[in-house]
Amino acid sequence: MIEPSATFLFDQIRRERDLYRRLLALGAQTEIRPLLAEALGLMVEVLGARLGYLELLDDQGTERHARWSMAHGLTAEEIDDVRDVVSRGIVAEALATGQTIVTPSALLDSRFEARESVRLRRIEAVLCAPIGQDPPVGVLYLQGRSGALPFSDEDRDIAELFARQLAPLAHRLLVREQSSDSTRPARTALRLDHVIGRSEALAVLLREVALIAPLDVSVLLTGQSGTGKTQIARVIHDNSPRASQPFIELNCAALPEALFESELFGALPGAHSTATRRILGKVAAADRGTLLLDEVGDLSLPVQAKLLHLLQSKQYYPLGATTPIGADIRLIAATNVDLEAAVADRRFREDLFYRLQVLPLRVPTLAERRQDIAELATYFCVQACDNHALPRVTLSREAVRALEAAEWPGNVRQLAHAIEAAAIRAAGEGLARIERAQLFPESRFEVEDAGEALTFQGATRRFHARLLSQALEDSGWNVMEVARRLDLARSHVYTLIRAFGLSRR
Repeated sequence: MIEPSATFLFDQIRRERDLYRRLLALGAQTEIRPLLAEALGLMVEVLGARLGYLELLDDQGTERHARWSMAHGLTAEEIDDVRDVVSRGIVAEALATGQTIVTPSALLDSRFEARESVRLRRIEAVLCAPIGQDPPVGVLYLQGRSGALPFSDEDRDIAELFARQLAPLAHRLLVREQSSDSTRPARTALRLDHVIGRSEALAVLLREVALIAPLDVSVLLTGQSGTGKTQIARVIHDNSPRASQPFIELNCAALPEALFESELFGALPGAHSTATRRILGKVAAADRGTLLLDEVGDLSLPVQAKLLHLLQSKQYYPLGATTPIGADIRLIAATNVDLEAAVADRRFREDLFYRLQVLPLRVPTLAERRQDIAELATYFCVQACDNHALPRVTLSREAVRALEAAEWPGNVRQLAHAIEAAAIRAAGEGLARIERAQLFPESRFEVEDAGEALTFQGATRRFHARLLSQALEDSGWNVMEVARRLDLARSHVYTLIRAFGLSRR
């Protein structure tokens, strides 16, 4: 008969063995964001934390900036709160001293109780471990435990073991990322919250944003639906002199013409049947800040005339008013419509068009940013798990290859929805990883499957697989020749070969 103490010892050894195995498995990651997602998920699970935040720092002279970060159990707004703690609270202490901080209640701890961030967020149990030494290259921050239990000395040992293991892995990937990250100069100059990617197409856009953001002029954002025009508008605002003032959005296609003018300019009581009290319009709400008019190409000609008056005179009339009101706003307009063609067809005013496109910016499609798909997919996967309180799932390598090979006519928005649906399917099936079957349940990637009923996307993927297969056979599997013939990057040809499961006969 095994004594209880021996059983406990065996269980402890097994747990430690499993932990070591999982820590070693992190070394198989070849991208920094998947590494952080796996690493943070492991620590949250093993230490039973409610909230988690993992951040790697970037040296810029005497300044240290958040270069990469990952959160668990936090909304976007809460992540900003944690970053505030990073700069002024517990995490700053861990980074400054290079020592792990463990406290059963930061709110009652004499070291931290006076800190505003601790009092405002009423922070209880915390474990905060620096990653690396002399100086630390990052930090692991865990907050709260089920049952209101504190973090133990054993938890501290596990966190420090984790930090020692993660530091060289992160350094290796960071060095590689820095050598291939086209967006690095822009990231050191701009605040780019939740802007994911490092492709050259994104870098070109961000360089233009860096030039435009400080200037108080109108901007016209063009590009296909789903490319992220609203996010870029937010980046322009966040890096402008108006950053501390409101950022207000209005979708021009979401409102009927009869209500749009009231929504934009406001209305006095009695101005129309629903104006029982004064209505504050979006222009007034954006005072001293930025107003984004999305889908501006859908505005009717009468409303276009009033918008032109606003831009020319910096004044507007609320419905029912006889006295103009001054407008101190920066206007950003966004559209997926070809406004030049609309001007030629007399569906859009030429004078308004030239007023809007003082500084035009085109947001690239996802097809132009294929290098960013893996990183975007990882980000959306973590976001979906947090938003729906799902068990943490990750993307398999085969799934990532399938995503990179697929066509995304709906761009980043379509990719985000596909990842969200796949995460829900994987969690519902009890899987730890998302595979191709969860991403594309309606279609497989086989080249030959004539009996299958296909969606448009499925048929497109099948055509691409056949086209690539034929080009490879015709060229004797000369990948460089295939890349030239199909006008593709050679690296993308290799990605497609893996995604479609093609092999040389």
